[in-house]
Amino acid sequence: MSQIHHKTLQDLEFSTILESVSKHCTSEKGKEQVLALVPYANKPDLEIALAQVHEYLGSLVAENRIPHHYFDDIEKETKLLKIENSKLLPEAFLKIANISNTSNELILYFRKFKDYYPTLSLLTENIEFTKSIVEAIFKIITNYGEVHNKASEMLNRIRKNLTEVRSQISGSFNQELAKYNKAGFLDDIRESVIENQPVLAVQAIHRKKVKGSILGTSKTGSIVFIAPQNTLNYHRQLQELLLEEKQEIDRILRILTHDIRPFTPLIEDYLKLLTALDILKAKAFYAKEINGIKPDFSKTQEINYVKAYHPILLEKNKSLKKSVVPQSLNLNKEQQIIVISGPNAGGKSITLKTIGLLQVMIQSGILIPVHESSTTHFFDHILTDIGDNQSIENQLSTYSYRLKNMRGFLRKCTNNTLFLIDEFGTGSDPELGGALAEIFLEEFYERGAFGVITTHYTNLKILADELENVSNANMAFDSKTLEPLFTLLIGQPGSSFTFEVAQKNGIPFSLINRAKKKIDHSKIRFDKTISKLQQERTNLQRNTLDMEQQSSKAKEHADMLAEKEGKIQEKLESFQTLYDTNQKALHVGRRFNELLNKYFQTNNKKEFRFELDKWVLIEKTKYNEAHPKIRKTKPQKIQEQQKKIAAEKVLKKTEAEVLTKVVEVRKEKQKEEQIAIEKKANYVFKIDDKVRLIDGRACGTIEKIDKKKVTINYGLFTTNTTLDKIELVVAAKRKK
Repeated sequence: MSQIHHKTLQDLEFSTILESVSKHCTSEKGKEQVLALVPYANKPDLEIALAQVHEYLGSLVAENRIPHHYFDDIEKETKLLKIENSKLLPEAFLKIANISNTSNELILYFRKFKDYYPTLSLLTENIEFTKSIVEAIFKIITNYGEVHNKASEMLNRIRKNLTEVRSQISGSFNQELAKYNKAGFLDDIRESVIENQPVLAVQAIHRKKVKGSILGTSKTGSIVFIAPQNTLNYHRQLQELLLEEKQEIDRILRILTHDIRPFTPLIEDYLKLLTALDILKAKAFYAKEINGIKPDFSKTQEINYVKAYHPILLEKNKSLKKSVVPQSLNLNKEQQIIVISGPNAGGKSITLKTIGLLQVMIQSGILIPVHESSTTHFFDHILTDIGDNQSIENQLSTYSYRLKNMRGFLRKCTNNTLFLIDEFGTGSDPELGGALAEIFLEEFYERGAFGVITTHYTNLKILADELENVSNANMAFDSKTLEPLFTLLIGQPGSSFTFEVAQKNGIPFSLINRAKKKIDHSKIRFDKTISKLQQERTNLQRNTLDMEQQSSKAKEHADMLAEKEGKIQEKLESFQTLYDTNQKALHVGRRFNELLNKYFQTNNKKEFRFELDKWVLIEKTKYNEAHPKIRKTKPQKIQEQQKKIAAEKVLKKTEAEVLTKVVEVRKEKQKEEQIAIEKKANYVFKIDDKVRLIDGRACGTIEKIDKKKVTINYGLFTTNTTLDKIELVVAAKRKK
């Protein structure tokens, strides 16, 4: 059981998160359980739950997505199954079959992909895989939710008789209709149906001329509806057969209910599995909606939320197309408590609620919208005091209620507690209430509790500065425009901007000056100093941001210039290579041209060949000098030859081994095939064996064997063939 009180969940509006998550459930059972979610009582169970949500979220973008797991709630049916001699209706059996099929599919899926989903597969680890439930149901119930004709011999006979009697009713009625229509006794409408029985629409003046029973008249009385006597006899037979059919169906359903009853615990396990997956699916889709992740749990006591969003505000602003400013906050042993101060409407309470709500969500197994570098911690208690908790019911004032709440804090507060207090110390005299709040803060600090508080009290700001592991903080505020910036700044307290806000809202300056004279001058100086420090910090941050942007632009420009320089250098080298190649080609062309001109003048072939060979030899010598060949020594050549011979021997040996193995495998396979053929040839087919045609794929059940002829039932139809044209798929289970 969770140790986090319901009041904490109420203060942080956790129910709103649960409503958003429940919208993604596909079953009513899943929605009910999501709305009843509370934080986990221990860390091991929580880590498994978070890992399961994380794995499900990953499956949404994976190729091997988790199969569809919609189901109908069968809680009433399972309760009825536990009662002896009870009877389930065909619709209930179809629901059970659907749940059984879906669960079996999931069991096989998680066995196959256990490496992908190690924690999700734990859900199906101890659930039995069996088709017995489905087979038993569909042997009796059709896909349309009706009892099968062949569920029993008696039912089959009754329904054949029903078909015959209905045919006789139709034939008899048509004869009477034709007879009396020819006689001119019938009205224009000729016929109708009353109480599922065909009747003749007889003109009132001819009613005594038609044999049968009067079942009704028209509103005007001009038409009398008569069931012909011959048809009535057949209709009585029909009613008797329908009663017999109903009794036989009732008997069959009771037997089927009795057969399924032993599987009740397994069906309940199926229901738990599908409900758990529905809840995980809802959490995963909600996480996808808010960009939620699973932060790591710190080995030390530390919360480090980076770029954390308040999920309710995030969803609301998303619908309004407004942006949300994320908060970053760190709590550890060096920064155990944070005291946030500053003007109202600056975002103090939202920051406080963001931390608390995210912590409650993650401890309830719901992924949270923070940066992936964030870390968190598992707290035994999360205590909150948020809002004006005036109790009319208990006749308590705001301050009395808060004191009662502080008593609860002192009773539960340990070094593994997270406390969140909004407007700490308010509700009483500022000096007296502030002094008591100071004592409470010291007590929480000494117990090693982690916490975030918001306050306007100066003494608490001073105390935060004096205590070693307590930090002041403020929400950034533009002192010129008096507009909140919604950014948490750690390190100094915030100004309340009381008089500045009053001036902005049109309060006369003379009244503000008179108010200033009413209070201690040192307080005004202190508030002004804080305000000035805040403005300086804002300016410093703005300048730092500008410098970072300029530095980033300069770096981008330098990188661009370096890239251009590299490209130019590559082009120069390419041009140089092209130039050298062209110069060489020109040199060769000129030399060859000189030799040709000399040959044309002298017509001396011998001299031309001599000069050409001489020039080619010189060029070859130059090339060899520029590209000298690495000559291998004799030992190196011998070593290479030996390696080549050794490699060839290994290859030949491997080939021989592989060939031998192939021959053995072929022989073994031939033996197995021969055994299978002999086994198949010697097998004696029996009724209820699952078989298929040798050239076919569809499987059916042997319904009848007559010497070498066999009748196969495929569910929707039957077919006749011979034993030599079928092969066994699954042998029927024999009764012991």
